[in-house]
Formats: sequence, C-alpha cells, structure tokens
Amino acid sequence: MRIEARTEEPRFDASESIWGAEADVVVTDRPIGSILTETKRLPAGQIDKVLEYQRRKGIRFGEAAVALKLITEDDVLYALSQQFHYPYAPHTRRDLSGELVAAMQPFSDQAEAFRALRSQLMMRMFMPGAAPRALAIVSPEKGDGKTFFAANLAIAMAQLGGRTLLIDANLRGPRIHQLFSIEEKAGLSGVLSGRVQANVIHQIADLNTLFVLPVGVAPPNPLELVERPAFSRLLSELLGKFDHVIVDTPASQRGSDAGVIAARCGAALVVARRHQSRLGALHQLVSRLKDSPAQLAGVVINEY
Repeated sequence: MRIEARTEEPRFDASESIWGAEADVVVTDRPIGSILTETKRLPAGQIDKVLEYQRRKGIRFGEAAVALKLITEDDVLYALSQQFHYPYAPHTRRDLSGELVAAMQPFSDQAEAFRALRSQLMMRMFMPGAAPRALAIVSPEKGDGKTFFAANLAIAMAQLGGRTLLIDANLRGPRIHQLFSIEEKAGLSGVLSGRVQANVIHQIADLNTLFVLPVGVAPPNPLELVERPAFSRLLSELLGKFDHVIVDTPASQRGSDAGVIAARCGAALVVARRHQSRLGALHQLVSRLKDSPAQLAGVVINEY
C-alpha cells in the first residue's frame, strides 16, 4: 500500500505495503519434542532420555519431560499452543503488558470471558457472507477500560487463526503502543495526514496472526483527521487485507471522535466500567450510536 499526497487528501494504492513485517502466516505441523527443543525449553540431547521414559511409563512426551524435571507445565502448554496453532505469548515475553491477559494468561477466567464475547460477535456480526466492517470499541468516559478491552478482544480474534488488525485511533491519548512495546514514531496520524510512511503496521511476535497499527505522533487536529475521507478509504483497504479489524477510540467525553470513528467502521461495541461509568453518560453514548450509521453490537460492563 502506498500513500500519495498529490492532493489535499492522501490516495491509497495497494501496490506497496505499509506493514513492517511479512504478513503471510505459514502453518506447519511439528512434533512437540521438536518444538520444545527449538524453543530451548528442552535441553539439547535430552530427547532420547524423554522418549525412553515415555515408552517405559506409557505417558505423553510432555508428561515424561515434566516428570524428569527437564521442563515445566508452562513449557508444555506453550509447545502445545504451537503444535495446535493457538498463538499466545509465553511468560518470558517481558515486553508485553500484563494487561494482555488473552495472550499472557490464555487459560484464565478473564481470557475465557473474551473468548465468550468473541463467539457472540462472530455469530451476530461476522457471519460468512456479511459485509466486511471494522469494529470500533467505544466508551463514555476515560478509565472505562476500553483500550484493555480492545487489545484483548483483538488477541482473541487472532487466536481463531484469521489475520486480525488492531488500530489505535485514540489520537488524543494513545496507549496501544505501550501494551505491545511498539515505537510510536510513525503510525495512523502520519498516514491520515498524507505523509508517505512505510513499516507502520507491526506483526506481533508469538501472536503471528495479530497486527497492530499504532497512532504514531499525537496530532494537534485529531477530529479533523478521522473526519477526512482518507480514513474511510484506509479502512476499506485494510478490510480487504485482514479478516478482522478492531479499532480503539478516545472516550466520548473527550469529543466527537468516537462517534465519527464508529460511523466509519460500520460497527461499535460500547464498554462501560462497573461502579465507575455514569449512567447518564452511557445512555447518551448509546443513543448517539443508535442514530448513527454504525451498527451497535452491544454494551459490555467491564469489571477489570
């Protein structure tokens, strides 16, 4: 994809790419022993010892390696996730925020809640044959947990195996780059302002079907940028390249950005925080969305 600034509005050309990593995901079948050795969770030269113990006890390879205290249960879970193509980040990924529970704690109750919501969204909004649309995550007030929610929902979507893009469109207070330890030098703001930029979409290591487009430099005119036709054209291009597009937005109390972004995306999911979000603000936001072109996917009460 190339972004040209010959006119006031940038024009998009799919002949070049704006992502910084190869977007194709290669799936291969490997035995668990090979995965454990490759990831250095099983010391080299110990395979035969594990195989002999496995045959003698009649147990699984991973169980044998754990019994011999060569690896841990967490190592086995990580290897199984690789074998069954279920991406999640191991605890060794210290660069990822602990808020990314769907990646760091994929078998926790919180991660299961995101998978349950994903199933509802897949049945209601992303059925085969439905018109492609992005999903804007919106909230009435700052601190409702919207960014936490958007990031984990994107991870849960990526764990289905389809290519998922998480866009940080919170041009007023971006935080997605912090959760994934991504440099914020270039991103959405530069794309929408018409500056030619490459390598602004990042493929996340260990979550190889998840891609992130950060904000980049926070602009002085956030509302104007998302109101430009360029934003709609960009979303249209990206929806043709990704199976799912999740978009983080500013809290609606900070301006009209969230409503504009939701209309451009075509769908919105409202996040409110238990014991914190004001009922009046939540009601106003839902009413505005019902009167907009965006399909309202529902309202989620966040207890995080």
